[in-house]
Amino acid sequence: MTTRTATAEWTGGLKDGSGTMALGSGAYKGEYGFKSRFESGPGTNPEELIGAAHAGCFSMAFSLILGNEGFKPKRIHTTAKVHLESKDGGFAITRIELENESAVDGIENAKFQELADVAKQNCPVSKALAGVDIQLRAKLA
Repeated sequence: MTTRTATAEWTGGLKDGSGTMALGSGAYKGEYGFKSRFESGPGTNPEELIGAAHAGCFSMAFSLILGNEGFKPKRIHTTAKVHLESKDGGFAITRIELENESAVDGIENAKFQELADVAKQNCPVSKALAGVDIQLRAKLA
């Protein structure tokens, strides 16, 4: 199968240092630091990138599952809110809230909810993050 890469480099101490993260494809390279991760500062952070990966993975998985059931989605929009919290003397990603709004013709809400949950359970990023509480709110537009 495929192997994807990303790199990160950090220089300096935790609070006074800085770093960059880049995707192997070259599609993204950005700065990160203590303030962008734990406060409100410029740059990105690992949790934001995990959120982007999870939202993208869920959206694609949902499209596949809907298609396999005979539904053609017009639009699938997903936001992932990744919660980083102090826990057991350190930090942990404790919860991810997936918020989805999708436009799909000809589907009843009950079936839509069922298939959204299947997508949540089976998207590879959800599987990789199995130790995290993943919550889903899906809305049929």
